Amino acid sequence: MANPTQATRKLPLDGRLAGGAGVSITPAASMSRVSLRVKDKDVKAVGKALCVALPIKPKTSNMSGDQAGASRSALWIGPDEWLILDGETADISAALAKSKAVMSVVDISHRNTAILLEGKNAVDVLRAGCPQNLNDDVFPVGACSRTILGKAEVVIWRTGAVSYHVECWRSFSGYVFKFMSQAAKGL
Repeated sequence: MANPTQATRKLPLDGRLAGGAGVSITPAASMSRVSLRVKDKDVKAVGKALCVALPIKPKTSNMSGDQAGASRSALWIGPDEWLILDGETADISAALAKSKAVMSVVDISHRNTAILLEGKNAVDVLRAGCPQNLNDDVFPVGACSRTILGKAEVVIWRTGAVSYHVECWRSFSGYVFKFMSQAAKGL
């Protein structure tokens, strides 16, 4: 009898590393992702079910626990839309099932991937192809925004003073990684 094996997801950027003067570019670890749509009246209940408050201010995020050990994050993407990230590859849908709120939940874990950008010149790499104002006073730590980088739609989330989490579709990840790598070489 054959031994059954479990399929594992291969990350599109496995093994890639890049950087330049004062910046490193690395693929993020596998994680669960959900696109969540909720009406205003249900935001608190859904946040409670997720164990992370859904931010209601544009371009902001919330994390469960402390920044270093947080496993679940909620990023405000639009007036009734959030991107939920869980570093533990957890079933976010199961947590949302605890809420009786009306919502739209789409698991996008297979569609998206992320690239981590860190270092004193990380913001300059993003500025090479992003029209978003990334100045500290406009885009502080915790800020997030759906925007473009080069020709690809991305979500940029500032996770630290000199660190960014860039979400993109798997099909665009090679392009986004190469774009950032080329920008880093020019520093």
